[in-house]
Amino acid sequence: MSNRISDIGTMRSSVGASSLMSNFGPKRNAKLGSEKNPAVVRVQSEARFTEVSATFEKHGWECRIAIDPNQAEDVGDLERLLNPPKPVAVAKKVGRNEACVCGSGKKFKNCCGK
Repeated sequence: MSNRISDIGTMRSSVGASSLMSNFGPKRNAKLGSEKNPAVVRVQSEARFTEVSATFEKHGWECRIAIDPNQAEDVGDLERLLNPPKPVAVAKKVGRNEACVCGSGKKFKNCCGK
């Protein structure tokens, strides 16, 4: 019988605050293009290198650019910085006591909400 009431105090003390903070604490990522999280880009030529680096300097973003002619070009981070994702708008839901959307004049709960 190891689950007695007297054992609860020892079980709680074995779970330290540091382990709770690592599991549930605030974990914030740095903004892409910042010094802590630079954009990583791979290009195939010197000409493309100068073009991409000029774009980063123009906007003031930090980056790491590698030139590798044997691998495919990877400019995903640059595309993400130039065209940030837009927030998705959620359509408003019809309330149960509002008029039905079908136009019958009844409440939604008595018409199409069944």
